[in-house]
Amino acid sequence: MGADVSERIGPGRRGAGLALGLVLVAGLVNYVDRVTLSVAGPVIAAELRLRPSQMGLLFSAFLWTYGLAQAPVGAIIDRVGPRRLLGVALTLWSAAQGATGLAVGLPQLIAARLFLGLGEAPQWPTGAKVVRAWFAPQVRGLATGVFNSASTLGPAIAPPLVTALMLAFGWRGAFFATALAGLGVALLWIGLYREPAALPDGEELAPRTPWRRLFAAPTLWAMALGNVGSGYMNWFYAAWLPGYLETARHLTVPQTGWGASIPYVFGVIGSLAGGLACDRLAAAGLSEMLSRKLPIVAGLAIGAAFTGLTILAPNSASAIAAISAALFFSNLAGAAIWAMAITAAPPGGVASVGAVQNFGGFLGGALAPIVTGFSVEATHSFAAALATTAAAALGGALVYLVGVRKPIAP
Repeated sequence: MGADVSERIGPGRRGAGLALGLVLVAGLVNYVDRVTLSVAGPVIAAELRLRPSQMGLLFSAFLWTYGLAQAPVGAIIDRVGPRRLLGVALTLWSAAQGATGLAVGLPQLIAARLFLGLGEAPQWPTGAKVVRAWFAPQVRGLATGVFNSASTLGPAIAPPLVTALMLAFGWRGAFFATALAGLGVALLWIGLYREPAALPDGEELAPRTPWRRLFAAPTLWAMALGNVGSGYMNWFYAAWLPGYLETARHLTVPQTGWGASIPYVFGVIGSLAGGLACDRLAAAGLSEMLSRKLPIVAGLAIGAAFTGLTILAPNSASAIAAISAALFFSNLAGAAIWAMAITAAPPGGVASVGAVQNFGGFLGGALAPIVTGFSVEATHSFAAALATTAAAALGGALVYLVGVRKPIAP
């Protein structure tokens, strides 16, 4: 198996494993840092006397700068390459993470989260660019699933890790510790990552595709709009899962630390399964576009169904089981969504297309914490918020099904 993958990556390209590993580690830190606030949220809200609606605004603040930076960041990566930009980005978001631990009120917390979003914006477009540069088409789906698994492996690690750090050092110490970890990864990335000497399978370096051509393609708009539903579902859980388990299911803080990590373990498996499914469907004879679209549509639709079933769960164990299934399928779709960006984009616009699609995820992700916060405050229940999340994911599935049909012309 290993030899077969190496052959399909291409001769002389043994650095592909290192490149993918570095992107995965950076992604782990990226997601641990962004969900530290979710884990510490109930403690911070109690100490600083913040209402659910204020916490919803705080959870969404990260996504304001994260989303607005997507398009320019994608263009910069396509122009200057991943190494320099991600090195700077890691340093910036780690500094912002540390600054969160110094905040004394809501304005300072929001300011730190805005800078965190700006710093973390290049991570996933960089991953797409690295996969396109290092891996042959036959294995890009699985490689995408590996780097995308950080989006669930990070949140799986974060609840017990951050809970342990909070119990030992307080919530501020948890932010300082994770900031130091990010600075260490920045040094690793800058010191070890290099661009490949040649592209896989004899591909030639393509000129950067102009934005006017990318934005004229209906496929790009459908990808961005469909990803609104995926982003909404992912960020509902990323922002509110610990709070849901504590308030709606009455788990203690240590119980929440472990309970909130279980669904994300299934999310990791879902991400790997999604990438593998893309490669297997393509090998079975489906077009590259269809081999990506089918897992997206199925994953979002089934994830929506399990999110809806969470409302009916009679106890905390069954609720965690339903959420675990929802995150398995939503992350199966998520891996295929990034594989779609690599497949649909012209060679000179991979990071740009991935970033614009990710901007759609930002729109959904920015809405989810705010809508949920106001909904919970008004109804004193998570039922309406869960139903809204399911509807958003199902809408995203329909948009990908109908609107994403052919690649963007180079």
